[in-house]
Amino acid sequence: MGVVLALLGFTIVLFVSEFLRIDLSAILILVLIGILSYMPGLEDLADVNHLFDGFASNAVISIIAVMIVGAGLDKTGLMNRVAATILKYGGTKEARVVPIVSGTVGVISSFLQNVGAAALFLPVVSRISARSNIPLGRLLMPMGFCAILGGTMTMVGSSPLILLNDLILSANTGLPADQQMQPFGLFSVAPIGLALITTGILYFLLLGRWVLPGDTTRLDAAKGRGTADYLKRVYDLDANVFEVDVPANSPLVGQILADINHESGLYIISTYYRGKISMVQILTAEIAAPCRLAIIGKADVVQKFAEKYKLRIHPRLDVFAEEFATTNAGIAEIVIPPDSALVGKCPRELVLRKTYGLSLLAIHRGEETLSHVATEEHMPTQIGLVEFRPGDMLVTHTKWDNLARLKRNQDFIVVTSDFPQEELRPQKVTWALLFFAISILLILFTDIRLSLCLLVGAVGMMLSRVLSIDEAYRAVGWNTVFLLASLIPLGQAVQNTGTAVWIAQQILILLDGWSILALQAGVAILATVFSLVMSNVGATVLLVPLAVSIAVAAGANPAVFALTVAISTSNSFIIPTHQVNALIMGPAGYKVIDFVKSGGIMTILFLIVSLTMLNLIF
Repeated sequence: MGVVLALLGFTIVLFVSEFLRIDLSAILILVLIGILSYMPGLEDLADVNHLFDGFASNAVISIIAVMIVGAGLDKTGLMNRVAATILKYGGTKEARVVPIVSGTVGVISSFLQNVGAAALFLPVVSRISARSNIPLGRLLMPMGFCAILGGTMTMVGSSPLILLNDLILSANTGLPADQQMQPFGLFSVAPIGLALITTGILYFLLLGRWVLPGDTTRLDAAKGRGTADYLKRVYDLDANVFEVDVPANSPLVGQILADINHESGLYIISTYYRGKISMVQILTAEIAAPCRLAIIGKADVVQKFAEKYKLRIHPRLDVFAEEFATTNAGIAEIVIPPDSALVGKCPRELVLRKTYGLSLLAIHRGEETLSHVATEEHMPTQIGLVEFRPGDMLVTHTKWDNLARLKRNQDFIVVTSDFPQEELRPQKVTWALLFFAISILLILFTDIRLSLCLLVGAVGMMLSRVLSIDEAYRAVGWNTVFLLASLIPLGQAVQNTGTAVWIAQQILILLDGWSILALQAGVAILATVFSLVMSNVGATVLLVPLAVSIAVAAGANPAVFALTVAISTSNSFIIPTHQVNALIMGPAGYKVIDFVKSGGIMTILFLIVSLTMLNLIF
């Protein structure tokens, strides 16, 4: 027991000081337990033949599978569709955007790891911020907090809850038959998580104006580094993106796109016709109506164009908002090398947009920029008829997946590098959803182990090529895997050596006369404090055996006390030690005081709501 207490103290010191990385600290503890178990008198500290069983535990395999399934859903671009839906129905009002975004993230994080759900929604929230002019700091914290809260809604939503059933089975080995605990089902905690998510949303709706920072740093995508800003700064092209309605009686109907671009000094880059968005592919095509056009040009030029052709300009991008989102598409610079097959050919001859997915905005040649858009120094140029020369810099608007493919084409040298270079596979979304649904149905309606159910979904996504096996390996957070697997032997040592029982007895002596509810509240507060200074996985492994021992000694339900720990280790809002908080801190420009201010009240609300729901349900 003395050795185990020393190891516990050493673990806490390593986690709090972060002298070593947390996952490395956990591996060090695993090695120490193994070495010490060979010493005389310490043989019972751990069974060295099963020291590494944690790596094959149900919890560890489940977490690996959840990460792969989450990566598969992301690879299909499904989250972009979710973002488009939120933008459509959320509008630009903070009171509408916050509950829609936060509620959606909360539900998603109940099935995916909460940090994964938050990471998927980070670009979504950035895009919403840019469109709605709501400061990013007023959206990211509600989203992040609800991602953490959503992890309490199912038994696969967070690492502590995935781990809990394994810890319960381990603790049962030291309990009499009449006190054996039953594992929790997938949705056993759903009412608790739902109440916590609702509390989080109401908290920010009612008190957000006072607890959220009002002026924070935005992501680059929201700093105005859009099409217009970039063209003006680099190529002196003073242009913006406008969305206009073309009615059926407009004189524009039937005219050739290329002619309109040249004559009007603007660039029609995309069309919306019969419910379908399409980047302009053939500039010799005629304009049909009623439709909408996405136009790049000067504000006064577009205004005169709209008056001439009886068009209505929208105040902001609507149907084209997703098309021009910086996570999907943007400005790319491409050089024509001397040996390119494109030299001597013009864009119209090459059908550049249809063939390569490039909307040509300008050609930068030497010190001259050729474009449809007039500048102070140059007249408009019909660039569709300009023959390419070696060294020409093409300024284009394109989707990032098209640009990723062009990097493999020797006729181009892609200069732009800071774009998402992983190719999405929207055609695989049906397969991804199918195998995700199969995993959930297996969990709900069969007795198959959780890890195997989730692996069915993960393997299915790889077999259907939603993900390659290498992409699946990269999707796994191996630091989390080693952290969890390495700490399991320490938790078992705390339980098997009687250390947990001894600590529980000491706590009961100190809390003599306290009611069971007060003891449960004490356990919840202890778990909350531990989760602030160390990983929630580590806190769960260390405290579940202790909580079970306290419950048994006090005559309470040990399963409820164990669940109290697993729920309360998600109560990490005051300081940015939780992975989700660390993720959103930089992009939103938050300071620690922002978390203290917003997270302090959330921590208290979490304790009140979770303890109330635990006692109402169990």
